[in-house]
Amino acid sequence: MSTLVIVYVLTALAAVVVVLTRKRLGKEEAVAGRFQVGRQLVNLHTAAGVLALVTWVVFLVADEGTTFGSATVGIAALAFWWVTVVAGLLILLRWLPSHGKHASEGALDSWSEGPGLSVLAHVGLLVGVCVFTWDYLNAYV
Repeated sequence: MSTLVIVYVLTALAAVVVVLTRKRLGKEEAVAGRFQVGRQLVNLHTAAGVLALVTWVVFLVADEGTTFGSATVGIAALAFWWVTVVAGLLILLRWLPSHGKHASEGALDSWSEGPGLSVLAHVGLLVGVCVFTWDYLNAYV
């Protein structure tokens, strides 16, 4: 399979992660897990994800000799992807077990029976961004 096809598929999957995270945690009552996720973290994940997606797609489809196909645009897109990944992994912290006298049980939601979907999405995003970075550094994209 072509490297570029893999990058396009991973780009589409990364977009799904950003959109579903926003949809799942964008409401005030999003309490799945053991900790409440701060609104700023979800906003950072969404904003960086949208900027990453737009910049990355523009970089992928632009001709190499143009401004949008330049190394600067590629590096900016990767930087946005890495911010998105870090924010996503921080969002996963809400599932960490809490111990102590006043610790509460984890809250479930209608999307899953635990952190499985979130772990799959955000670790998958980490792997995807590692592939993007590898392909960029090796001039495959």
